[in-house]
This record gives sequence, structure tokens and C-alpha cells, in this order.
Amino acid sequence: MLLIAIPTAAQAEDPYAAKRAAMIAAIEMDVRAGYGNLERDNLDKKVVKALAKVPRHEFVPKNLQYAAYENRPLPIGHGQTISQPYIVAIMTNLLQVEKNDRVLEIGTGSGYQIAVLAELVDKAYSIEIIEPLGKQTKTLLQRLGYNNIALKIGDGYYGWEEHAPFDAIIVTAAASHIPPPLIKQLKPGGRMVVPVGSRFMVQELLLVQKSDKGEISTRQLLPVGFVPLTGKH
Repeated sequence: MLLIAIPTAAQAEDPYAAKRAAMIAAIEMDVRAGYGNLERDNLDKKVVKALAKVPRHEFVPKNLQYAAYENRPLPIGHGQTISQPYIVAIMTNLLQVEKNDRVLEIGTGSGYQIAVLAELVDKAYSIEIIEPLGKQTKTLLQRLGYNNIALKIGDGYYGWEEHAPFDAIIVTAAASHIPPPLIKQLKPGGRMVVPVGSRFMVQELLLVQKSDKGEISTRQLLPVGFVPLTGKH
């Protein structure tokens, strides 16, 4: 008997649905393996739902869309990359955001990370220092209907004081140190995830927490490799 596979309605509408599901399965396997000093060995269901919804293929160059759901970073031009899905997932998970939280991202890049966060919060903010990339990404996010994201061109080292304080801050470029303006703009009780280190040395992903009394604590999570945070500072 000849068996013919008939695509589901979801797969017919979204030809990338199966690849996205496979990507999430690979991420969850890595999380369960317990790499690094992470708080949990599973992803929040809200994070999984966001990853399942955001079309990663839209955030990579057309000639790389075939590889969009592989669990690895990809070049996006301007000397930048879209982060490995696993890294996006664990950084998002570590922020522990709630719907009403105000979130700031430093380093918009392709827009994928802020799109994932925008699925979880009512309002998200992002800063990109490379003007052509920022304009390109802003157009893409608007086309995809992410109307709850505010994006500006500027030096993310100094944060976005106009909209501070933030419940959560995520930095997607490596700094030599934790930027003091970002610590200042982090709300008491808030969390920041930031890679620290230089391009040619081991970088560490750090979890920064500010207590209700304003006291700062940091914890090393795992070694990572990010493009450097640029700007005049």
C-alpha cells in the first residue's frame, strides 16, 4: 500500500512549522543536558510558545533561509550575526519576564531576539548602533506586525533613560564590563543578562540581579561568543 503524507493545515499555511518544531526540540534537549550554571533544566512554556511563533527565517538573509532553523548563529551583514536559537532561548528564559514588564534590549541586530521578547511583554525597547541595520530591522518588525516594539538608533551602552527603569535588560553584544548606566536603569527586583569579555578571549554570560534594596549581585552562567559592543565609551 502506498502511503502519502498529507501536510497538516498549520504546515500548509507555514512551510517552516516542522523545522521550527525541530529547532525547539534541539534547544530543549540542550537545556536538559544542563550546560553551564543555568537556574533551570527546562524552558518556561511561555518561552517555548514564543519561539514557536516567531518566524526566524524572516530575520536572516534570503540566501540563508534554508538554514534559519538550524541551532546555530548565522551572519546577517554589517559584521553582525543572529544568535544561536539556544542562546536566545536561555537568555529569554533567564529574564523571567511577565506580561506587564518593561524590557530593554541592547543590540537589535536582526530583530529576532526582541521579537521573541515582544511575544512575552506588552512593551519592548531596543537600541541598535549600526544605523543601516537598525532602519532595515525596524522596517522588518513593522512588516511582521510587531507594533509593541520601540526601536532607536544609538549607543546602547548608555541605555534608554527616557523609558527607564526596566524590569529586564538583555545585552546581545559583549562588553568589557557591565555598563553602569544599564545597572542604574535596571529596576529594583529586576534582572539583566549580559555577555562580558573581549572578542578574542573567553566571554562569560552573566546574570545580574538588583535586589529590592538596590543591591547588585552577579552570577556567571556559561562561556559564550558574541560580537563586541561598540561605541565611544
